[in-house]
Amino acid sequence: MNAAVFFDRDGVLNHEVGYLWTIDKFAWIDGARDAIKLCNERGFLTVVVTNQGGIARGLYTAREVDALHAFMQESLSQVGAHIDAFYFCPHHPEGVVAEFAVACDCRKPKPGLILWACRELDIDPKRSILFGDSERDIEAAQAAGLRDGIFFNGGNLRDAVKINLEKLS
Repeated sequence: MNAAVFFDRDGVLNHEVGYLWTIDKFAWIDGARDAIKLCNERGFLTVVVTNQGGIARGLYTAREVDALHAFMQESLSQVGAHIDAFYFCPHHPEGVVAEFAVACDCRKPKPGLILWACRELDIDPKRSILFGDSERDIEAAQAAGLRDGIFFNGGNLRDAVKINLEKLS
């Protein structure tokens, strides 16, 4: 089974700007691309798990989220890095798009996105960690049985990842 480093997206990999779906508003957090590259070099799968309730709210579409993720991959390829998989929850119980206006098991703090990734990518939760910027991220990591959920509150992401990867070795 694989070991993985899970990342929340907004506020961890990129600066928080509210609902983000356009490339022109995207800006990497300091050290984020290097953090992902470090995970790649150390043999950890890198997986993004992100709530995207703006889809349910009718602000943007899943296709626009996919396009932003493709942009992120292209940017990462410029430094020799990549994200192995992106998982996002389009649901929000207060949404206006009927098919997504539901309570679900994939919206963090529920563990559905992480469990889905673990099944699809053959990930061992006990050898995996998550970096998040909210309590719901940490709760999802715990509920999924990950080794640790690490609260990232800014600074250089590569530095935070490096310290925590040492604990997994």
